[in-house]
Amino acid sequence: MPHPDHPALADQIEDLLPQTQCTKCGYDGCRPYAEAIAAGAADINQCPPGGAEGISRLAGLLGRKIIPLNPVHGHERPRAVAFIDESLCIGCTLCIQACPVDAILGAAKQMHTILPSLCTGCDLCVAPCPVDCIVMYPITDSTGWDAWSAAQAAAARERHDFRALRLRREAAENDARLAAKAVEKMKAVTAEPGNSAEEIAEKERKRAIIAAAMERARAKAAGAGPDDGA
Repeated sequence: MPHPDHPALADQIEDLLPQTQCTKCGYDGCRPYAEAIAAGAADINQCPPGGAEGISRLAGLLGRKIIPLNPVHGHERPRAVAFIDESLCIGCTLCIQACPVDAILGAAKQMHTILPSLCTGCDLCVAPCPVDCIVMYPITDSTGWDAWSAAQAAAARERHDFRALRLRREAAENDARLAAKAVEKMKAVTAEPGNSAEEIAEKERKRAIIAAAMERARAKAAGAGPDDGA
């Protein structure tokens, strides 16, 4: 375990990323990208929101040469926020599910709205919208870290991490509910009368199906890792 005064390399790299969680780097968020850089699996020029300044910061930390942003991952642009045309919104919640920092308010079959102060401009909400009611509006003239403060990055990371924790907790609670239902079904099947061969066979078939489902749930829980059920 790294000493508090000497954080792991991935931690140091993550601190230099803008925390937009846009996935444009090719990884599922800023943390996985930081870990990939630390492991030598990714280069330092894959983050369009960080731009040239971000590359310079990473190069300084890692002692590498400054290189141009890889256009495969996008281009450095002014920071933008999402806007929902509320007259077109159908309340499908797909944008809410896509937002990595919980910057969208709304509920199923109700109008949604963006909280501009929380939006990181990741644009992950745009593609899932089935009625094309979301657009991105630039709110700065500057790009990269000139358009994104350290305080904003820290706040976005906190919201992203909190959301990830909440989703893991909800998944664990749902798994627990399903497991409880399976146990009750198993009890009910076991208590069913079954005198004929056909009735006994049907009972055994049901028990086998429920037992298999319970085993899959146990295997899933065992393979989730210690952090996934937090």
